[in-house]
Amino acid sequence: MATVLFDFSGTLFRIESTESWLRAVLAETEISLTEPELTQAARHLDAVGALPGGSFPSRPIPDELAPVWEIRDKSAELHRAAYTGLSRQVPLPDPALHDALYDRHMSPAAWRPYPDTAEVLGALRERGVAVGVVSNIGWDLRPVFREYGLDPYVGAYVLSYEHGIQKPDPRLFATACAALGVDPREALMVGDDRRADGGAAALGCGVHFVDHLPVSQRPDGLRPVLELVG
Repeated sequence: MATVLFDFSGTLFRIESTESWLRAVLAETEISLTEPELTQAARHLDAVGALPGGSFPSRPIPDELAPVWEIRDKSAELHRAAYTGLSRQVPLPDPALHDALYDRHMSPAAWRPYPDTAEVLGALRERGVAVGVVSNIGWDLRPVFREYGLDPYVGAYVLSYEHGIQKPDPRLFATACAALGVDPREALMVGDDRRADGGAAALGCGVHFVDHLPVSQRPDGLRPVLELVG
C-alpha cells in the first residue's frame, strides 16, 4: 500500500465523554447544576446523540430533524443545525448552552488521540507511506491534529463539509487519493463505520475497520494497520 486513509472520530481520535463535555461547558459559562441534575442531563444528551463523535442516538430522530440529519456532514450549517437540534430535546438551565456545547466539541481540548495514533502515523512516515484523513464532519479538525503534534504526519485532509460530499460517496475517497497522487487500488481506508468508510471499496481501496471505543479501552487498535501495509 502506498497510502493509508484514516477516518478521524473513533479511529485516530475520540471525543470526551458526554458528562465531561457538559461539565466543561457549565464551568466555562459559570452555570451550576446539582450533581444529580448534571448526571441526568448528561444521560439524556447521550441518549439523543447530541455529542458529535459520541454515542449514536438511541431515541428516534425527531421528524423535523430527520432530513437534516441524513445530510448533516455536507456543510457546517447543516452539522450545527443537526446536533444543536438534538441537544435542544434536553432541557437545560440556559438555552444558550446548546450552542456552547456544540462549540466545545470543536475545541482540541475535547479530543484525545488513541494511545497508538502517534506511533502508527510515525511508523507510516518512516516507511514512506502517505497519510490522508477522510472525515464526515462539519468543522475544521486540523487544529486538533496541530494541538497534539500530529499534523506533520498528514499529507491531505479531505473533509466532507468542505466538498459538500459525505462518505460513503466514493468521490470523497477519490479526492483524497488524487490529493496524495496515488491510485485508489494502492490505498487502504481505516475507519470505524462499516457503511461510511466501507464506501472506499467501490474504488478498489482496501478497507480495515477498528472499534469505536473510549481511548482507555483501545490501546493498540491501530497497530494491525502496519502489518497490512507491509
